[in-house]
Amino acid sequence: MNYETNVKYDTMLADQALDEETRRKRRRLLLIVGAIVLLAVIAMVAYRMTGGGAATEAEGEQVPLVTVATPGQEAVTRLANATGSLAARVDMPVGVVGEGGRVLAVHVQPGDWVGKGQILATIERSLQSQQIAQLAAQVDVNRADARLAQNNLDRARALVADGFVSKADIDQKTATRDAAVARVNVAIAQLNQMRAQVGRLDIRAPEGGLVLTRAVEPGQIVSGGATSLFRIAKGGEMEMRAMLSESELAQLRVGTAAKVTPVGLTQSFEGTVWQISPVIDQTNRQGFAKIALPANQALRPGGFASAQIAMDQVSASVLPESAVQSDNQGAYVYVVGKDNKIERRNVTTGAVTAGGLAITKGLNGKERVVLFAGGFLNPGETVKPKLQSSGS
Repeated sequence: MNYETNVKYDTMLADQALDEETRRKRRRLLLIVGAIVLLAVIAMVAYRMTGGGAATEAEGEQVPLVTVATPGQEAVTRLANATGSLAARVDMPVGVVGEGGRVLAVHVQPGDWVGKGQILATIERSLQSQQIAQLAAQVDVNRADARLAQNNLDRARALVADGFVSKADIDQKTATRDAAVARVNVAIAQLNQMRAQVGRLDIRAPEGGLVLTRAVEPGQIVSGGATSLFRIAKGGEMEMRAMLSESELAQLRVGTAAKVTPVGLTQSFEGTVWQISPVIDQTNRQGFAKIALPANQALRPGGFASAQIAMDQVSASVLPESAVQSDNQGAYVYVVGKDNKIERRNVTTGAVTAGGLAITKGLNGKERVVLFAGGFLNPGETVKPKLQSSGS
């Protein structure tokens, strides 16, 4: 019994010692945590006392600085952009006027400038030359007959007073003389006709201009009514047939200025609209405007070109493209409104000018428009506007 009692007593003492050790560890842990919390509180108070709170407050009050401009209003030329092909303004086909024949020589090449009436090609005329000689001889024969008839008439008139010739003989000889003179005139007319036919064997330029194509070679047989042997651009003048929408054509006027740039060239050519299509294509709802261009070797018929046509002048604000943004609702800009807060303003854009993008609707020109970094702003946000200087 005594032994068992002693064992239980020793066990109870050991448990009490273990509980006391656990309580001491917990008290140490609580003291450490409390000390850490106290140090954190002291550090926060010290941070605020040394100015950390002022920095936080200043950070909360900081607003973005934006560059703004008051664009005003100015006259802007509204441009219509068009594409189309180049062609001769007056394309003149040249063929055989006479009966034709074998071509002896061709005197011009495509790209040559020719004058009005200049010979382009010569056709053989050996047969016609013999006919001309024959008709010329016939004229001489008829003239000789006419002279003989006139002399006979003159002698007969001299004998009328002596009574050797009657008045009836005079009338007959007068008729013979008149018939001889008429035959002379007929022969001369036939000779001139043949000479004219021979002259038409030469293929001549109907007007001065630029030779575009040549479709004949020496030795070739040509006939009247054949397809054109040459094509000439009258005066070398060209035109662009610019395709425009139905609405643009309705606002276009003859005499409007345009600038044409052929594909492959950086050089532009000034022209004017001289004809507007009276018909609209029902498929694409477009028509053409013909832009007259001065003669220049760089303008080649059949080539492709783009054109800027000055439609009219409108009053608009002009902004750099960086100020204009767009989304699914359309184009817009940010303006600085009341209390320096950002406002969205939907706009309609127009022509691109040397000064920037024309804004035809949405601005009156007196707003303070954000010029840059609009994508980082939001409507209602407060900003600090900085007016852009005129030299910027």
